[in-house]
Amino acid sequence: MEQTPFYQTHVDAGAKMGAFAGYDMPLFYPLGVMKEHEHTRAAAGLFDISHMVHVSLSGAEAAALVARLCPYHADQQTIGQARYTFMLNKDGGIIDDLIVTRLGDERYLIVANAGCAEKDVAHIQAEATPFDVTVEILPRAFLALQGPKAEAVLGAHFDVASMDFMTAQEPADGWFVSRTGYTGEDGFEIAMPKADGVGFAEKLLADDRVEWIGLGARDSLRLEAGLPLYGQDLSEEITPHEAGLIWAIPKDLRGGGGHIGADALAEKIEAGRNRMRVALLPEGRPVRGGTDLVDDAGNNIGTVTSGGFGPSLKGPMAMALVSVSAADAEIFADMRGKQIPMKRVKPPFVAHNYKR
Repeated sequence: MEQTPFYQTHVDAGAKMGAFAGYDMPLFYPLGVMKEHEHTRAAAGLFDISHMVHVSLSGAEAAALVARLCPYHADQQTIGQARYTFMLNKDGGIIDDLIVTRLGDERYLIVANAGCAEKDVAHIQAEATPFDVTVEILPRAFLALQGPKAEAVLGAHFDVASMDFMTAQEPADGWFVSRTGYTGEDGFEIAMPKADGVGFAEKLLADDRVEWIGLGARDSLRLEAGLPLYGQDLSEEITPHEAGLIWAIPKDLRGGGGHIGADALAEKIEAGRNRMRVALLPEGRPVRGGTDLVDDAGNNIGTVTSGGFGPSLKGPMAMALVSVSAADAEIFADMRGKQIPMKRVKPPFVAHNYKR
């Protein structure tokens, strides 16, 4: 199992460590999942996200390669803009969801999920072969600082006040700062040379407004924000249309284009989706991922993909894939033969606080 540059720092901080995406990662700290979650919503939470992979694309045809890999017009992306997108397979399924940032006329940075790192890199390198592009994997320490006080904390180290949501800058050689995150709160993701990681984390943690936050609270925060997790809510068998992410594809590319999977996705959009991702409020107790969903006649109509308790919501929440034909039906979770009522609501469960 691999370790991030902050492994010993987590151990010294009393973290409960556990396996995630091939890394030994902090699940929670002595503060506990509930208080870590609440602290992020109230102040500034610090997350180790160094398990994520950074892929640099540079060269005369970098924009063309991005447009081949992802369904958007990369050549129209402004320098310093970060974009949520995905790589699709030939059937229109999601290989991974990504943040792609344009850093220069001929430079892009792809930040991909840790659990997909090996297949993502292989896919990018294979598709890059006919393009005049250099593909480089960047070994970095990577932190997320999230919460309403994140700007004030990070502003002591970098000029970030003028940054809007989904923008980025390179404040020093080997450093990258984006106003992005996975909590629904305002915040930043900061990449740096591995050797600088621990020292910079210590500077942030010296501020009383900052606490380490583990994977447990990260999951409850992202679920409250209605953000899908690859491997649960997204997969190669799920299209962006089914996942409710069609907004991330420009309208003129929904009917076809030069990206991988364009024709298959266009056909599926034209035919209409058979299932869709929805947000649900379970009655009484949390319903976990993998639980079957049924209608009032007991017919299977879908599956819970993510579920848990929302500390800010003060109750259970879930996301699921359900049959479009059952969209107006009463929905129940089948918990060992007991039917738990599930109320459909519009996501997110807790309002986003991005700076726009």
